[in-house]
Amino acid sequence: MIHYQLRCVSDHEFEGWFRDSSAFEDQAAHGLLSCPFCGTAKVDRALMAPAVRSSRQKKNEQQEQPVAAAEVPATSVAGQAGIPDALLSALQKMRQEVESKCENVGDRFAEEALRIHHGEAEERGIYGSMTSEDHERLEDEGVSVQRLPWVQPAEG
Repeated sequence: MIHYQLRCVSDHEFEGWFRDSSAFEDQAAHGLLSCPFCGTAKVDRALMAPAVRSSRQKKNEQQEQPVAAAEVPATSVAGQAGIPDALLSALQKMRQEVESKCENVGDRFAEEALRIHHGEAEERGIYGSMTSEDHERLEDEGVSVQRLPWVQPAEG
């Protein structure tokens, strides 16, 4: 996964995560990216400071590569009607992207993430739900997990 700092034509800055640089280019070309502040689809990469890693950090990263996995709460975002339209649209696009590129493993999320992390299952993007205890266990094991706000899908 690649992390980019993004900027819209109105100079709003925000971040985005992409499978690779071509995924960013493809989404930008098809108007799938939008500013969470103003909703414009005119988004490009902003200047970012590179992360500098010590040789010790590089060695640790090579020995233990975290699994990129998405954790999605079982319930949708409370008060969805009160979310600004631009933010709601961005969250709906994010949900669509996760659902199209990742496997829903439901309440088996923690177990499957650990299986992937330990090389016992195929490495792939997954999403589902888990308890707070499961989340803590994954963190203790060094599994990279991202919580996502889960809104109702866009109609249409």
